[in-house]
Amino acid sequence: MKRYFYVWFLAVFPCLLIGQSNQLWKGYFSYNEIKDLSQTPSAIYAAAENALFSKNLNTNTLKTTTTIDGLSGQTITALYHSQALNRTMVGYDNGLIIVINEADGSMINVVDIINKQLPSNIKRVNHFMEYNGIVYVSCDFGIVQYNLQLLQFGDTYFIGDNGAEIIVSQTAVYNGNIYAATSVGLRRAAVNNPNLIDYSQWTNIAAGIWVATETFGNELVSVNNGATVFRYNGVGFSTLVQLPLPAVDMRAGVDYLVISTADRVYVYNASFILAAQVLSDLIPDMNAVFTCATTIGDTVFIGTFENGVVTAPIASPTAFDFISPSGPTRNNLFSINKQSDNLWAVYGDYTLDYDPTPVRSYGISRYNASGWLNIPYDELHPAGANTFDLVRVTVNPSNQNEIYISSFYNGLLKLVNDSAGVTFDALYNETNSGLESIFATDPPTENIRIEQSAFDRNGNLWVSNGIVKNAIKVLNTSGTWQSYNVEGIVANYFNTRYGRMLVDKNSTKWLCTTKDGVIAFNESSSPQFKKITTGTDTGNLPTFDVRSIAIDNRNQLWIGTTFGLRVLSSVDRFNAEGQMTANMIVISENGVGAELLAEQFITDIVVDGANNKWIGTADSGVFLLSPDGQETIYQFNINNSPLPSNGINDIDIDGVSGEVFIATAKGMVSFKGTSTEPKDDLSNVFVYPNPVRPEFNGTVKISGLTDKAHVKIADITGSLVYETITEGGTIEWDTTAFGKYKVASGVYMIFISTENGDETKVKKVMIVR
Repeated sequence: MKRYFYVWFLAVFPCLLIGQSNQLWKGYFSYNEIKDLSQTPSAIYAAAENALFSKNLNTNTLKTTTTIDGLSGQTITALYHSQALNRTMVGYDNGLIIVINEADGSMINVVDIINKQLPSNIKRVNHFMEYNGIVYVSCDFGIVQYNLQLLQFGDTYFIGDNGAEIIVSQTAVYNGNIYAATSVGLRRAAVNNPNLIDYSQWTNIAAGIWVATETFGNELVSVNNGATVFRYNGVGFSTLVQLPLPAVDMRAGVDYLVISTADRVYVYNASFILAAQVLSDLIPDMNAVFTCATTIGDTVFIGTFENGVVTAPIASPTAFDFISPSGPTRNNLFSINKQSDNLWAVYGDYTLDYDPTPVRSYGISRYNASGWLNIPYDELHPAGANTFDLVRVTVNPSNQNEIYISSFYNGLLKLVNDSAGVTFDALYNETNSGLESIFATDPPTENIRIEQSAFDRNGNLWVSNGIVKNAIKVLNTSGTWQSYNVEGIVANYFNTRYGRMLVDKNSTKWLCTTKDGVIAFNESSSPQFKKITTGTDTGNLPTFDVRSIAIDNRNQLWIGTTFGLRVLSSVDRFNAEGQMTANMIVISENGVGAELLAEQFITDIVVDGANNKWIGTADSGVFLLSPDGQETIYQFNINNSPLPSNGINDIDIDGVSGEVFIATAKGMVSFKGTSTEPKDDLSNVFVYPNPVRPEFNGTVKISGLTDKAHVKIADITGSLVYETITEGGTIEWDTTAFGKYKVASGVYMIFISTENGDETKVKKVMIVR
């Protein structure tokens, strides 16, 4: 019953979970892909892919807003800040609008556009324009009115011919008329006309596709898709400028008109004279692509596609500054590694069929107590070399400064991480190692498919080399390479793709494959190879395609496939005679047996310090399972948690702090639970929060524990209210007396003893109701 309660509670009361965000969740978002800008005379507001930030220009303080605070993980397409009401409107590609009260941070989700009976692909929000207290929302189907003070929707205008749905990119009010830049012309109507829902009230004043329109001074300025900027004085059009590239954004302030293309920003003064021109190729150390720009005072603020917000004085448009918050390079973190003091992230990728093309030239990121360090792609290899599609990071457990990164196209990259920074050390390919290209005709530095590497207990580094006969390679501690042929175990080496790999306590290597289930290999055993595949007599997997594996604290092998979950009772089964067989986990649902996670596409499995299982899925978020899988402790998704996406790329855990990092295609968040590794003694037991104040709604955590320690909590009279035996280094107490009722205010004694009783510790916690 307990399992169902957690899932039901999170589904029905997601706001409570998000309300405790500072206690449980933390966001690690990229602020580099700028979608839109807004401003006041003293602040700039910027919308990244699915997060916001603002900078107060008087105090230089930065503020971020993410899914942790209540934003959606969907893609942002429009941003507007109303200075008069101190409210910010955020528009999304699915039609969602979120209104933020900047005074207290509260948010309202406006779903009226989402709920409209329209095709889902035409609900995108393109632009906000405020006039006389009404915000006109430009969408891919027309225009919607929104009263920002009353927080109410008004009329919807379908202004195409015969009331058809047309794309409206932007609106502006000029000389008593509202103008709309649309996919079928520049249209206008009297802004005070009470019957604007009648399409016949809208007149087409210029044919063609129009991408922007703004009022500047005494004229209307509009841009068509032919990159021509026109001035309109109410009578006729004249050309202001013919742009060399299409306009991506245009906006007007009191003093300046700003027009942006992908590589230039044009700033015109009130006399329509070009006051400044900012060129992207003059910005040092980046290949900037512009997305939008605005001005505050005499400074231009430029949003870029991958480099955040760049600023420059209008009088000196080559003196650049950068104001984006620190974060990873991109939101789409393909994989992460937190098996050291640093968290490493890479951004390579491949398709569901393990096809790396088109290859991606992204760098890597490192996060630690000092913040984020993003290393550009060009700094990861010598001049003239390439390391495309970096997909996995392995840290040498004997030397945290040795970092190995798998390139799914160019081999194995070795970096050194020390006080001098992160520097290149070696690139292993066909010219200097046992690694192989797919075809003999391939260049010796290309088409070398390395997905995963893993160290064994002797310090040897094992790698999987895809689509070649000798697919298992090892870099020995002596510096020599050795290869092992897989033709006797896989059905067709050329069709098999390799995924994650790990090495167990017996030095057996376990590999995920797409066509042959799980392959197990030990060079010191006979036979050297075994595999777990489909069929009751050949392994009992639900499909050949395995994407994730993990060994838990009881030496069980958990296997995540594209069609469900299986568990091998022990990795020692490799050394037993006969076929290894994995089993499903059967749970009880309403008194009927059911398969746990049946038909789920499982992308990752991670075991925490308490032997709980964190299960990532392709489209259902994250499941936290009890050690035996019989209890679903949590199920996190976009509806009940700050997860920005239900598609989970990777999960890893900081064994010291218990922070669980969850990487998705829409950004990374972390959950602070009880996932710490056990300690060797009780010298650093810590209780938090302490005291527990009336407004606190979470659990008391006791960390720094040894494995299988006995913990008892009693009131001041000695009456026992809680008792448990630990698995891992941290436990939680919900401040109830064995789950029956909340305990009263007072001091509670915590008695702790190790498994064999040779060490004890006593702590106190105060409860204030």
